[in-house]
Amino acid sequence: MGWSRQISVNRYRITGTKSLRHTAIGLVLVSALAAWGQAPPKKAAAKTQSVTTPPEYRIGPGDVLQISVFKEPDASVPEATVRSDGKISMPFLGEVETHGLTVPELEKSLTQKLLRFLKDPEVSVLVKSVQSEKVYVIGQVRHGGPIRITGSMRVLQALSEAGLDDFAKPNKIYVLRNQVKYPFHYKDVVQGKHPEENITLQPGDTIVVP
Repeated sequence: MGWSRQISVNRYRITGTKSLRHTAIGLVLVSALAAWGQAPPKKAAAKTQSVTTPPEYRIGPGDVLQISVFKEPDASVPEATVRSDGKISMPFLGEVETHGLTVPELEKSLTQKLLRFLKDPEVSVLVKSVQSEKVYVIGQVRHGGPIRITGSMRVLQALSEAGLDDFAKPNKIYVLRNQVKYPFHYKDVVQGKHPEENITLQPGDTIVVP
């Protein structure tokens, strides 16, 4: 009687162990099959690097442009650097003048030129990078000289980089652009007055701090 019980217990243990092994193997197989059936993870789409430029920003040498012509990849240019002569090379058009034009002006110019080759072209221009565009800060500042324009830089941002010294006359500051003076009353602008004086800077502007 004792032997019979012992044999029954041993059979149960063996059977139970086999069942557990079979179950574990089955789970591994199911997991492997599920993983096999899954599609590989998709790569994240590459983001287009660009800078935000105001509508009045004028393109200059060193700027990197992306020119897209809707449904016309052969006429598009993924990346073009404006050369020192202010031009870029484009399919169909060859050498194209870009220096001194705003983005809307360049889009209009390219659209008109492409009408000779394409029907109703839709052109979009993106400034991917602004390079070597500088303004100058002179006078009573801690760090005078050229400052590289980053995005749509305004007068207050440039002055924060230059830093006013103790002898500066903050309400007599002005921006010199093409021999025209644009007044900038520092204290008023900081206090929220005359925000229109905090103009967007253009390459070649000079900020004078008396």
